[in-house]
Amino acid sequence: MSITIRHAEPDDYAACALIYAQPSAAAGTMQVPLQTAEIWKQRLTNIATHDRILVALADGEVVGNLGLHPATNVRRSHVAGIGMAVRDDWHGKGVGTALLKAAVDLADNWLNLLRLELTVYADNAVAQRLYRNHGFVHEGTHRAYALRHGRYVDVHAMARLHPSPPTVSAALHLT
Repeated sequence: MSITIRHAEPDDYAACALIYAQPSAAAGTMQVPLQTAEIWKQRLTNIATHDRILVALADGEVVGNLGLHPATNVRRSHVAGIGMAVRDDWHGKGVGTALLKAAVDLADNWLNLLRLELTVYADNAVAQRLYRNHGFVHEGTHRAYALRHGRYVDVHAMARLHPSPPTVSAALHLT
């Protein structure tokens, strides 16, 4: 099965709402369960110009999404945060890998980002493995970070630095 990645469009709102209505997606992200499709329609209609919201498609159907959110503070202009989710019935089928590869490519080769950062629930070993496989490292633990299923749970802070940050080309250097 081929997975295609593209930028989200406003018409993807119902599919994104469905992703986050799934039990695992709701429990594995910071999204509040049972949000209306209208909320997702507003989010996808009013995407900030610097944000990149990607969707994964399988057979033309949206099965995952990833948000790449560059920092707005000028002193952190080299940083972006990532949040992602995959529809429950598509876990383990390469959707997360495809989304993360696309985000890392954008960050490294097009957006001049040095650092990508995220939080992942401390008990989500599958997601942590995915992130480690793409160069993310554990930087610390935030205790009692979020409420999930009526309990406060820990998250790990993970980040990835560009392995070889771009340099100024000698041909473009003006004296």
